[in-house]
Amino acid sequence: KIKIEELPGVIIKRVRTDFSVYIPDNNPDQKIKIVEEKFIAYDLGKDAEGYEEYLVVMEVKNGSLTTTYNEQLKLVRVVEQFKNVILPSEVIYSIYRTYPCWTIVNDSFVYSQEDGDIIKKQYNVKIKKDKETIKLLLRPNGKFLKQSNLIIQKNRLSILA
Repeated sequence: KIKIEELPGVIIKRVRTDFSVYIPDNNPDQKIKIVEEKFIAYDLGKDAEGYEEYLVVMEVKNGSLTTTYNEQLKLVRVVEQFKNVILPSEVIYSIYRTYPCWTIVNDSFVYSQEDGDIIKKQYNVKIKKDKETIKLLLRPNGKFLKQSNLIIQKNRLSILA
């Protein structure tokens, strides 16, 4: 059994009476955690002053973390996108319980927040069995959000939603 701890929101910088709040994801993939830690430690400094919006992009081999600050240097938006990540055990269990004998062939993680509120937190997973492919959209707790079949038969593509 894995112990799961919810991480508190991190106040990155105080701007007058506003706070920039970033809620790091409790993702099991160490590569994602490293990027999030580097972002938390990043200092805008004087470079961002004088702009209406300031964009910070941190890229790694399998994805990126992109942030937008307003003219008061308050964090307003964060978008994280990573491919080929380590999936949470709840996601893996849910997939293999629902689709036994299928193979995970592709996955990605999307996480976004605005003004400290989490907007999107999901895993896009493609699974395959023989010639049938299914695209799945899941929450980190393993709950399915969407499932669509892609059946490829001799130069013909059919989408079943």
